[in-house]
Amino acid sequence: MPKILIAFLSFFIFFKGITMVHAEEEKHDVAILAGGCFWCMEPPFDKLEGVISTVVGYTGGHTKNPTYEGTSSGETGHYEAIKVTYDPSKVSFKEILDVFWRNVDPFDATGQFCDKGSQYRAAIFYLTKEQQETALASKEDIETLLEREVVTEVIPASDFYDAEEYHKEYYLKNPIRYKFYRYNCGRDKRLTEIFKK
Repeated sequence: MPKILIAFLSFFIFFKGITMVHAEEEKHDVAILAGGCFWCMEPPFDKLEGVISTVVGYTGGHTKNPTYEGTSSGETGHYEAIKVTYDPSKVSFKEILDVFWRNVDPFDATGQFCDKGSQYRAAIFYLTKEQQETALASKEDIETLLEREVVTEVIPASDFYDAEEYHKEYYLKNPIRYKFYRYNCGRDKRLTEIFKK
């Protein structure tokens, strides 16, 4: 086989490999969810197969480049939220929502657990029409399961701002403080009460 043909085939295989890698990267989808303290929303998604990454941040408000101090005071209009990047060939948006519902109090319109205020409300932020439809259907399902009206919002996504570095993966960086906060906030106790069925 002529050397030029071998070189061409080698380049073609190399280029195709790059294309396939990019094609794989393009299959990632994003879910944006709010469930009270964003420290507590990372762990359940980090261990879910098919989830590539989670990032805590702020969304849904009117202030550009919000800070934790501004958001926690309620001044920015933002929710504490989490951005979940996932591989839809391994986990569906519906499955992401199944995990979401098991980690929020869907009946509290004033916040979540010990954290009260608009910044701590639960919400699903949809990025596409398909996500909106899936979220609304999922909300109906959870209402049927729990036999009660759910107040969790399903709203259009807006700009998502990453939180400060010290908030990211807080449960891994500060495991003792995280567990102490979570226990004192009554999160697990309340979740057990809601889903005791």
